[in-house]
Amino acid sequence: MKTMAAAMAVSSALASPAAAQDVPVVPMVPAAGTVLDVSAQGHTTRVPDQATIRAGVVTQAATAAAALSDNAARMARVLAALKRTGIAARDIATASVGVAPQYRYADNQPPAITGYQATNSVSIRFRDVGKSGAILDALVAEGANQIDGPNLAISEPGAALDEARTDAVARARARAELYAKAAGLRVARIVSIAESGENAGDPAPPIAYMRAARGESAQTQIASGEKDVAVTLSVRFLLQ
Repeated sequence: MKTMAAAMAVSSALASPAAAQDVPVVPMVPAAGTVLDVSAQGHTTRVPDQATIRAGVVTQAATAAAALSDNAARMARVLAALKRTGIAARDIATASVGVAPQYRYADNQPPAITGYQATNSVSIRFRDVGKSGAILDALVAEGANQIDGPNLAISEPGAALDEARTDAVARARARAELYAKAAGLRVARIVSIAESGENAGDPAPPIAYMRAARGESAQTQIASGEKDVAVTLSVRFLLQ
């Protein structure tokens, strides 16, 4: 009876939650061999085929109503010019509209309103980057006096990202072969691959590259250059 009672006590202890918590957690790694974790970044390049630019009109007048009315008239001409150049309606979006007082400051005196400034801008997407400079010149001729950008981007980055992923795997394996050789081992296989980041040639934050005035004759040129497309992978190898 004592033997049976002792056996039951052992069985009960093994089944208790406290005993279950004492069981060590075994990491999910291969049973035999050396594990090597490598982080690698793959690259490729593409010529941007899309540009986004913000074009706007800034006007000033003695009253808010006059500033906004003048601004609306000029912006109507800008929008009409965009339509004449063939820019699709889906590629034109209002970015901002505003009117604000302008102040004169003097020592020991409260600020005095001297007039009002109205602003209106649209975001324009160019699907033919080569024509964007000529279109901008047309906008300036119709009253646009502030242009910010351009943001150059790749419209379909999927294939480029896949090239970068292939390059990343090749770079990771080359590095693993280097470590294996230095350690007197060989690369047996890849255990896991995790993608930890990508850059599809995203545009940099916009910068003001032109504040134009009507009457300038020089033609605006926009150079596409190349965008770097990158993918970062974490690859686990088994060395033996």
